Amino acid sequence: MADDTLLEFPTEFPIKVMGAATDEFRSLAIGIVTRHFGTLESSRIEERPSSGGKYLGLTFTVRAESKAQLDAVYTELTSCRQVLVAL
Repeated sequence: MADDTLLEFPTEFPIKVMGAATDEFRSLAIGIVTRHFGTLESSRIEERPSSGGKYLGLTFTVRAESKAQLDAVYTELTSCRQVLVAL
């Protein structure tokens, strides 16, 4: 059965993750994404704190090779208690 996706691989893909604005969350999110995509240049990681400073949004722009690779990273991110949102 073929993957049901509109994406053509390889593709540049933004992964957005939100959690508490702590060094622990930042390290955890970076660790999960690099496990699936390798080390990213700092220019491929954007950080945006919430207006109140309680939360941190991270956007990782990765080069995805397959739908299975994206599914795997999202599965790990969403199973992590510190990750509040993964888009």
